[in-house]
Amino acid sequence: MSAVTGMGVVAPNGDRTEEYWSSILAGRSGLGPITRFDAGGYPVTRGGESSFVAKGRVPGRLIAETDRFTQMALAMSEMALDDAGVDPAGLPEYEMAVTTASSSGGTDFGQREIEKLWRSGPRHVGAYQSIAWFYAASTGQIAIRHKMRGPCGVICAEQAGGLDAAAHSSRLLRDGVRLALAGGTDASLCPYGLVAQLSNGRLSRSGTYLPFDERADGYLPGEGGAMLTIEPADTNKAKYGYIAGHAATFDPPPWSDRPPALRRAITGALADAAAAPDDIDVVFADAAGVPELDRQEAEAIAGVFGRNAVPVTAPKTMTGRLYAGGGALDLATALLSLRDQVIPPTVGIDSPVEGLGLDLVRDRPRPAKLRAALVIARGYGGFNSAIVIRARRT
Repeated sequence: MSAVTGMGVVAPNGDRTEEYWSSILAGRSGLGPITRFDAGGYPVTRGGESSFVAKGRVPGRLIAETDRFTQMALAMSEMALDDAGVDPAGLPEYEMAVTTASSSGGTDFGQREIEKLWRSGPRHVGAYQSIAWFYAASTGQIAIRHKMRGPCGVICAEQAGGLDAAAHSSRLLRDGVRLALAGGTDASLCPYGLVAQLSNGRLSRSGTYLPFDERADGYLPGEGGAMLTIEPADTNKAKYGYIAGHAATFDPPPWSDRPPALRRAITGALADAAAAPDDIDVVFADAAGVPELDRQEAEAIAGVFGRNAVPVTAPKTMTGRLYAGGGALDLATALLSLRDQVIPPTVGIDSPVEGLGLDLVRDRPRPAKLRAALVIARGYGGFNSAIVIRARRT
């Protein structure tokens, strides 16, 4: 078990942690028309754009050298360290670690450089294209900036990656690491990035994101994520709670007759946390917004906990799915939920699918006594991840 001592959030409805959390509890959505480019010719024209501006929050030199997803990760890491009251300069550099997750890498930066290549030739492509597009760029830039020279890595598991990154960092603490930064970001709301996302066939053509609803036809994309400061559980600094257990599984191929592996991820996380289903007071759902995937998730949750036996929520209905940033943001949201003893709502679900067996928290927050939460994430391509977190000791 490890302690979460700080966090930083950038999301479509708030580019700082408490601003985001206030928006979530108030039911304020960050979804709207895509304005960063003319999306009129695309089948998807809505998403979750963040108001994040790198200037003033990221050194100017790094703004020129990095993509938006890395700039967000740098700003969130600063927030997470400040929130934890940690000065990395005071710790041994080889005992600090960084693990981030990314799904798309630096698509916005890459598109600009590719346009220069087409328009003006190879001599006009900047040298930083070679690293700014790379999905590991955030880990590298954070590690360099804070002189964190312990184990550093990146995880690519789409939406599941943010949870896997936190779990991996938590395990590193068993091997002598004293502090880890972990989380995920994605920022691919550019023409190149949107076209890449359309290829999975799961984005909503109606411009809505309504998981577990009769009208569901997919999800809307968003940008942002979260970074966490993670320290050993014996530090007595668990401002937000503890990472208690984790499991990851991989679905069989679509042509297989084997069942999806999400339920095994849930039961594996519970076992790793030495927790029984009755110990979990809320489930933060993956909430794909794709009817068949929603049905599979509902069956997995009901199969483990019983029908309508545990509150289920999906606050990402206010942000869209942030890919690698989405799992990390859900984890941060769940930790805030444990801190304040309130379950945030799922918004916009007016026609819930009958028979799913979910006690879906809708429209307004639900105060509750919360001891532990389960966070679920699934990534396109078969990735499943589940984390159990526990409230901080009082």
